[in-house]
Amino acid sequence: MAANGAPTRGYTATKDQLQTRLRRIEGQVRGIERMVQEDRYCIDVLTQISAVQAALDKVALGLLDGHVRHCVAEGAQEGKADEMSTELMAAVGRLMRRG
Repeated sequence: MAANGAPTRGYTATKDQLQTRLRRIEGQVRGIERMVQEDRYCIDVLTQISAVQAALDKVALGLLDGHVRHCVAEGAQEGKADEMSTELMAAVGRLMRRG
């Protein structure tokens, strides 16, 4: 448990960095909205969408890393390795599905 009583997660140690990165992505998405409103060139909008997707992928990989190092490791110690692995692979599968 964290000092505030919240459970400790795989990302707890880097939560501030994670929130900063997510706010930056949020700003990028608002920028895309402005680009559409301003009738910007399609390829420029698509380029920015690609940048947002890459940034979200980086966040997701960081979360997966933290999940494996903390949550899955803890689950394995508690005898739940198979359950945790199945859950992890389902999450990876959802992340990999696009379009």
